[in-house]
Amino acid sequence: MTSTTAELRARASGGYAATTPIRGQGIVAAYTGITALVLALLMVFGLLMKASQAGLVTVPANRFYQLLTAHGIGMVAISGLGGAAVMWYFLSRYVSLSPTILLANLVCFLIGVVLVLGAIFIGGFAAAWTFLFPLPAHSQGVWGLGAAAAYLIGVLVVGVGFLLLFLDTGRAIIAKYGSLGRALGWPQAFSNTAEAPPPPTIVASTVVTIINIPAIAVGAVILTMSLVNAYAPGFRVNALLAKNLIYFFGHVFINSTIYMAVIGVYEILPTFTGRPWKSSKPFLLAWTATMLMVLAVYPHHLFMDYAQPTWAAVLGQVLSYTSSLPVLAVTAAATLASVYRSGMKWNLTAGLLFAAVMGWSVGVIPAVVDGTIAINRVMHNTLWVPGHFHTYLLLGVVAMLFGFMYFLGLRTGASDSALDRAGFWMYVIGSLAFASAFLAGGAMSIPRRWAIHLEPWLTIDKWGALFALVVVLGAVVFVVKFLGRVRAVGA
Repeated sequence: MTSTTAELRARASGGYAATTPIRGQGIVAAYTGITALVLALLMVFGLLMKASQAGLVTVPANRFYQLLTAHGIGMVAISGLGGAAVMWYFLSRYVSLSPTILLANLVCFLIGVVLVLGAIFIGGFAAAWTFLFPLPAHSQGVWGLGAAAAYLIGVLVVGVGFLLLFLDTGRAIIAKYGSLGRALGWPQAFSNTAEAPPPPTIVASTVVTIINIPAIAVGAVILTMSLVNAYAPGFRVNALLAKNLIYFFGHVFINSTIYMAVIGVYEILPTFTGRPWKSSKPFLLAWTATMLMVLAVYPHHLFMDYAQPTWAAVLGQVLSYTSSLPVLAVTAAATLASVYRSGMKWNLTAGLLFAAVMGWSVGVIPAVVDGTIAINRVMHNTLWVPGHFHTYLLLGVVAMLFGFMYFLGLRTGASDSALDRAGFWMYVIGSLAFASAFLAGGAMSIPRRWAIHLEPWLTIDKWGALFALVVVLGAVVFVVKFLGRVRAVGA
């Protein structure tokens, strides 16, 4: 599917949905509306935790760790839901996807969320999103087995929904292209065939499908094993194996969220620049390389586990340097080239998508630093780590999702106001400053996951709380504006 410059620029005034209606558009609107609401709520949770650490409000320690658990698992899940909305919306223009499966995933998501929130705020579960074995079943009386079971089952149900979704995208892609290899553009990448390569959306969606199916399956295995162990302690689970399975599942899934969301950049930005995004040979090779490396890089989360085989640690360090670079490099370079002297008219949609690519680029740097074993030994259990992934999430994934929401709003005829533009600068500058406060805290060796902070740390905590408030205010502008348009978007 190719578009002329005139067609691309015409779409910029109303979005794809204005010219090409799709089945399931109302479900996509529901996805994005829920994503907007949950993002705002989880950001408020984050603000409360940082304000509590700064001594500005009092959140009891048990409640702090409940908020921490909800914030962590919630951000992983809602980033996946929002990314799936972006991918499905654009992928459905190339292949025949099932709206029924899209709806089934949403139903599973909502059921799982109810179970998880009940486990946390009613049952008191507070083992963090990683639910590391054997903590769910051994809480020292802080929560009961019922709460642990509800959490594990809730996450499992959410995973089942996403697994159905990715099985359907795989089915649809194979039905159209004949094989996953052809959908990845391997004939064009590794030979001189004259056949046109698949569009960027197909390539990225294929990679997301390939990496998520085994990741979610592995997640289901360890969730089930942990659940069985909770009620039958005689069923033993190797703790190191459990941690490997959890981080394989978690790392691959959270990385896939930006691979889904970046499809919005590939599809939307050309509507402003008039320059179609092309599946060049470097682009195809980069996505294949990233697909292989993201499946093997997760051991960098286990550098502190000295029982882990040495070869796994070495692999984790080497791939930490390289795994994020191929796709990011071609995407960032193409973004700059597309925008340069394009004569495009900037608005919130274009600004958020452009900022997201740049934020993604910046967020990789502290990740690579922490992926060095010698540095990880000192920095891993400090605020440096949340500094890295808040940069990645706030200025990468979430900025892309907000950009997609504004893009959907274009078809309602809405235009940006002064408040929208103020929200943009509050969000971008606030996110940079907030993440920098985390990184500075990490450089000072302030530990992460502590509910109560010591006096020497409070100054930087207070700055972090202020920046977090700015981020929340900017995000609230985006969310309120989108929720006011979401009914028209789904029509």
